[in-house]
Amino acid sequence: MAQIQPYMPWIIMAVNGLIAGWIAGLLLGGGGLIRNLVVGIIGAFIGGALVQAGLLKLPYDFNTLIPAFGNQIAVSTIGALLVIILARIIGR
Repeated sequence: MAQIQPYMPWIIMAVNGLIAGWIAGLLLGGGGLIRNLVVGIIGAFIGGALVQAGLLKLPYDFNTLIPAFGNQIAVSTIGALLVIILARIIGR
Protein backbone atom coordinates (compact mmCIF):
# COMPACT_ATOMS: atom_id res chain seq x y z
CA MET A 1 0.00 0.00 0.00
CA ALA A 2 1.36 3.41 -0.94
CA GLN A 3 2.21 5.81 1.84
CA ILE A 4 0.70 9.29 1.67
CA GLN A 5 3.38 11.90 1.23
CA PRO A 6 3.72 14.29 4.18
CA TYR A 7 3.06 17.35 2.03
CA MET A 8 -0.15 16.08 0.40
CA PRO A 9 -2.53 17.51 3.05
CA TRP A 10 -1.02 20.94 2.42
CA ILE A 11 -1.52 20.62 -1.32
CA ILE A 12 -5.11 19.44 -0.84
CA MET A 13 -5.78 22.35 1.54
CA ALA A 14 -4.32 24.84 -0.95
CA VAL A 15 -6.36 23.48 -3.86
CA ASN A 16 -9.50 23.36 -1.69
CA GLY A 17 -8.87 26.95 -0.57
CA LEU A 18 -8.25 28.12 -4.12
CA ILE A 19 -11.47 26.55 -5.38
CA ALA A 20 -13.50 27.89 -2.43
CA GLY A 21 -12.02 31.38 -2.77
CA TRP A 22 -12.63 31.35 -6.51
CA ILE A 23 -16.29 30.38 -6.04
CA ALA A 24 -16.72 33.04 -3.34
CA GLY A 25 -15.07 35.58 -5.63
CA LEU A 26 -17.48 34.66 -8.42
CA LEU A 27 -20.47 35.06 -6.12
CA LEU A 28 -19.39 38.33 -4.49
CA GLY A 29 -17.10 39.74 -7.17
CA GLY A 30 -13.44 40.64 -7.33
CA GLY A 31 -10.28 38.92 -6.29
CA GLY A 32 -7.14 37.57 -7.83
CA LEU A 33 -5.35 34.26 -7.47
CA ILE A 34 -3.53 35.04 -4.21
CA ARG A 35 -6.55 36.73 -2.64
CA ASN A 36 -8.77 33.78 -3.55
CA LEU A 37 -6.26 31.35 -2.07
CA VAL A 38 -5.93 33.27 1.20
CA VAL A 39 -9.67 33.89 1.54
CA GLY A 40 -10.43 30.25 0.75
CA ILE A 41 -7.97 28.88 3.31
CA ILE A 42 -9.18 31.26 6.02
CA GLY A 43 -12.74 30.39 5.00
CA ALA A 44 -11.94 26.68 5.37
CA PHE A 45 -10.89 27.25 8.98
CA ILE A 46 -13.96 29.39 9.73
CA GLY A 47 -16.37 27.02 7.99
CA GLY A 48 -14.82 24.03 9.74
CA ALA A 49 -15.12 25.77 13.10
CA LEU A 50 -18.80 26.52 12.42
CA VAL A 51 -19.44 22.87 11.54
CA GLN A 52 -17.63 21.69 14.68
CA ALA A 53 -19.66 24.12 16.81
CA GLY A 54 -22.88 22.85 15.26
CA LEU A 55 -23.72 26.25 13.77
CA LEU A 56 -23.44 25.09 10.15
CA LYS A 57 -25.04 22.04 8.60
CA LEU A 58 -25.14 21.41 4.88
CA PRO A 59 -28.64 20.75 3.51
CA TYR A 60 -27.25 18.59 0.69
CA ASP A 61 -24.46 16.02 0.41
CA PHE A 62 -22.08 17.70 -2.04
CA ASN A 63 -19.86 14.60 -2.12
CA THR A 64 -22.21 13.24 -4.76
CA LEU A 65 -21.17 16.11 -7.07
CA ILE A 66 -17.45 16.10 -6.27
CA PRO A 67 -16.47 12.74 -4.73
CA ALA A 68 -14.47 12.95 -1.47
CA PHE A 69 -14.10 16.75 -1.42
CA GLY A 70 -17.54 18.19 -2.22
CA ASN A 71 -18.55 18.88 1.37
CA GLN A 72 -15.12 20.33 2.19
CA ILE A 73 -15.33 22.74 -0.73
CA ALA A 74 -18.91 23.72 0.16
CA VAL A 75 -18.02 24.43 3.81
CA SER A 76 -14.87 26.30 2.76
CA THR A 77 -16.86 28.38 0.28
CA ILE A 78 -19.40 29.34 2.95
CA GLY A 79 -16.53 30.32 5.24
CA ALA A 80 -14.88 32.31 2.43
CA LEU A 81 -18.14 34.15 1.75
CA LEU A 82 -18.30 35.09 5.43
CA VAL A 83 -14.68 36.29 5.34
CA ILE A 84 -15.36 38.53 2.34
CA ILE A 85 -18.56 39.93 3.83
CA LEU A 86 -16.88 40.64 7.18
CA ALA A 87 -13.89 42.25 5.43
CA ARG A 88 -16.22 44.51 3.47
CA ILE A 89 -18.12 45.50 6.64
CA ILE A 90 -14.90 46.24 8.53
CA GLY A 91 -13.41 48.07 5.53
CA ARG A 92 -16.23 50.60 5.37
